[in-house]
Amino acid sequence: MDWRPVLGVSSPPPALRPFAKQYGNIFSIRIGQRIVVLNGLQLVKEALVEHGENFAVRPTKYFYTLFFKGLVASGGYQWKQQRRFALSTLRNFGLGKKSLESQIQVECRFLNDVIDKSQGQPFEPISVVNNAVANIISCLVFGDRFDYSNSYFQRLLKLMNEAIYLEGSIWAQLYNMFPWLMRRLPGPHKKIFSHWAIVIDFVKLKIKEHKEDWDPSTPRDYIDSFLSEMEKRKDDAEAGFNEDNLCSCTLDLFAAGTETTSATLNWALLYMIKYPEIQEKVQAEIDKVLGPSHPATMADRANMPYTDAVIHEIQRMGNIIPLNVPRMAVKDTTIGGYTIPKGTMVMGTLQSVLFDESEWEAPFTFNPGHFLDEEGKFKRRDAFLPFSAGMCEWKLRGTTELKSRQDMEDQEKPLI
Repeated sequence: MDWRPVLGVSSPPPALRPFAKQYGNIFSIRIGQRIVVLNGLQLVKEALVEHGENFAVRPTKYFYTLFFKGLVASGGYQWKQQRRFALSTLRNFGLGKKSLESQIQVECRFLNDVIDKSQGQPFEPISVVNNAVANIISCLVFGDRFDYSNSYFQRLLKLMNEAIYLEGSIWAQLYNMFPWLMRRLPGPHKKIFSHWAIVIDFVKLKIKEHKEDWDPSTPRDYIDSFLSEMEKRKDDAEAGFNEDNLCSCTLDLFAAGTETTSATLNWALLYMIKYPEIQEKVQAEIDKVLGPSHPATMADRANMPYTDAVIHEIQRMGNIIPLNVPRMAVKDTTIGGYTIPKGTMVMGTLQSVLFDESEWEAPFTFNPGHFLDEEGKFKRRDAFLPFSAGMCEWKLRGTTELKSRQDMEDQEKPLI
């Protein structure tokens, strides 16, 4: 059964698996333009890690680039400058520090209060979970959280969710193939444009409010810091520090940061319902390590290997970015013995890595044992790439450049 529509996340990817079985783990298809598809851990790592510099650009003629332009779709010098600025700024405001951990704990209490009000009766958790997740990134980007009773903010989250859902539909794929035609035809794809227009207006409004009471000496959040950087980098136009790009980067952080984490948490709720015996083991470990009142912290992670393994398995099975965000070759590059010409779109499918039968003992079964050794201790897996790998992927809590232990830890967590 396909649970994705129930959870409000993107539809499953096209059936590329039969092509891989027939033509091998590297093949090309034409969907409006030529796309080289890479399957399996070895090919994906070869392209995105070993030759990451050669694929550090996003395709410009692709549907998502119409909305996500700042961090997601940029490349080259601008992307490097914006990525460096975003990571350093967000860390200054608590990313990876105790200060953000405390904010998350406070938000968890608000979320628990809402759940308690249901008094054990059935309720729909998706909207409040989305709001809770959005509040964490909102504190970093906008400097404030939004109450769960804020109907305007709830509507924005609903519009984002529906827009991202539609971007995974056949309508968006048709737009990629025939943009000149689809721009003129009615259909659900038109909602994507109208929905994002409303969200972008919200971002622009927040930027306007920040400019009205902005104090360069005391930056409150990402927007304030960007405004200061605009003043400093006036002579470096190619770096992209201007108001239009501020809107684009803020939208990238806000939308992607909300969607990836909330989708993962919604999958977590589903899998705990579906596998009550696993839920009981997680609860037992939580009770043993944390007790009835101690809030969870990252310091507790080392003492909770089973819970850690379950979270990793949720991310693996949830497979929330199955096809990965496509890239484009900036020069002729040989991958798997085949030459990929400059300008070719490349798609290193994460689904093929997360369900690689040569890497996982039971790839199509929800099994936390994938991340536990014989002694019950947590173990890392090279094939755990829920948010891709390499130089081009940006994560709120780190990058996926596999060069150090810290990078190995960071690559498991979405930048947002």
